[in-house]
Amino acid sequence: MDLVTVLLSILVILFLVSVFKNQKQGDYKNFPPGPRPLPIIGNIHIMDIRKPHKTFMQLSKKYGTVFSVQIGMSKSIILCGYDTLKDALVNYADIFADRPHTPLFAETSKGHGLVLSTGENWKVMRRFALSTLRDYGMGKRTIEEKIIEESQCLVQKLKTYEGKPFDNVTSIYAAVTNIIVAILLNKRFDYEDPTIQRLMGLTNENIRLLSSPWVFLYNCYPFLAKWLPGAHKTIFENVKEFMDFIRKTFTKQKKELDVNDQRNLIDAFLAKQQEGKPESTKYFHDDNLASLVADLFGAGMETTSTTLRWGILLMMKYPEIQQKVQSEIEQVMGSAQPLMEHRKQMPYTDAVIHEILRFGDIAPVALPHATSQDITFRGYFIPKGATIITLVHSALRDKEYFEKPYDFYPEHFLDSAGNFKKNEAFIPFSLGKRSCAGETLAKMELFLFFTTLLQNFTFKAPPGAKLDLTPSLGSTNAPMPYEICAISRT
Repeated sequence: MDLVTVLLSILVILFLVSVFKNQKQGDYKNFPPGPRPLPIIGNIHIMDIRKPHKTFMQLSKKYGTVFSVQIGMSKSIILCGYDTLKDALVNYADIFADRPHTPLFAETSKGHGLVLSTGENWKVMRRFALSTLRDYGMGKRTIEEKIIEESQCLVQKLKTYEGKPFDNVTSIYAAVTNIIVAILLNKRFDYEDPTIQRLMGLTNENIRLLSSPWVFLYNCYPFLAKWLPGAHKTIFENVKEFMDFIRKTFTKQKKELDVNDQRNLIDAFLAKQQEGKPESTKYFHDDNLASLVADLFGAGMETTSTTLRWGILLMMKYPEIQQKVQSEIEQVMGSAQPLMEHRKQMPYTDAVIHEILRFGDIAPVALPHATSQDITFRGYFIPKGATIITLVHSALRDKEYFEKPYDFYPEHFLDSAGNFKKNEAFIPFSLGKRSCAGETLAKMELFLFFTTLLQNFTFKAPPGAKLDLTPSLGSTNAPMPYEICAISRT
C-alpha cells in the first residue's frame, strides 16, 4: 500500500469519526449552540490559533455566555463573562473541577503533579501544596524577608546600568524565580548563574511554543502529529531536561534528608514518603514530586515576573500614574524599606497593582476544565467529561464590572474618596477549586517588588522609543520586548 493510499484511508476514517461524533453530540437536547463545524477540522478555520480568546469573545456576541466550538473532532464548551464563570466555578465547584484529556499535557505530565492531575491525586497534591507553601512562608514573615532581600538585589542590579537603556527580562525573571526556588530548594541563584538561566530559558520557550500551530495540531490529531517534527517535539525535549534537573536535585536531597529538620518543600514531600502510610506509596512518589515541583516553578516564575514587566511598561507609558505611586511611597514610608504592613496605607498603589494584573491579563484562557457528571447549566445540557474553557479574559474585560475595560484605569479599584475598593470580577488567578494555589505569594511579591523598584527608580523609555501595549505571541499575554531606562532616585 503506497503512502497516498494510506493518507486517503486516514482521511476517510477521520471524516467518518467526525460525522459520528457530530451526530452523537447533536443527539443531546439543549447542547450549547455554536458555529457549524466542518468535517475533520471542526471550527479550526475560524480560530485565531495563537490568541483563541479573541475568537471566543467574537463568538460570544452571537451565541451568548455559554456556547460550543469544535476544535478538530472534539467539542469544547466556552464560558464567558464574570457571572457565568462564578456560577460554574463557585456554585458548581465540584462538577467543574476536573481536567480533560489533553494529548500534549498527558504526554508531559502523565497525570502527575498538581496543575494537570485529576481525582484523588489532584486533591492530595493540592492539600499538600497549600499546607506546605504556608509552612514555608507563603503569607508569612519569613518569605517576606526573602522577597525584601531579593528586591534589594534587583535594585542593585538595575543600578549597574546607570540609567542607560537595557532589557529587563532576565533580571526580573531571575529575581522572581529566586523566590519560588527559596521555597522549593531553600537556595538562591546569582542572576547570571547558567543553571537558573537554563531553567528560565526552558520554561519561557515552552510557554511561547504552547501557542504554536504545531501544538494545536498535536492536541487535535495526536496519532498523526506525533510522527511529525514541530514545536511539540521541542516541548517534550525541554520538559525532559527540566525533569532530569529536578530528579537529580531531589535525589541528592533524599540522601541528606533529616525528617526532624525539613528545610523546604522537597524535604517535606520526601518526609511524607517515609511515613509508611498507604497514601505515602500511592501519592507521594517521585513522579508526583517531579511534576509538582515543575508546576510550582513554572507558575511561580511566569505570572509574577510577567506582571512586573507589564507594571514597568505601564509606568513608562503613564508617567503621571508613576509619579502618584512614588508620592504615596514617599508619604507612607519615605526611604524606609516597603513592608506588607504598609499596603493598607497605600490605596492608590494597591489599586495600580490590581489594575496592572487586570489590564495585563496574563492568562486570558485558563487551563481547560472538565465536568465530573452530567449537568444542566444555565439552560444547556453539558455531558460528563465535556471540555470546559473558562475565558478569564472576558471577566477582566467585563463592561458590567469595569467602567473602562480596555483602558489602563486604576480608578477601577478606588471609590470616590480615594479608598481602595474590591471588584468581584477581578479574577486573574481564576476562581473555585482550580484557582491558583500561589495567589497569596504572588500578591506579596508584586507589592514588595513593585514598591521597592518605584521607591528607588523612575522608569523612562529610551529616547525615541515607542511603547507598544500589544501583547506578544505566546500562551500567556506577555509584553513585547522593550528596553527601559531606570533613573535612580536615591
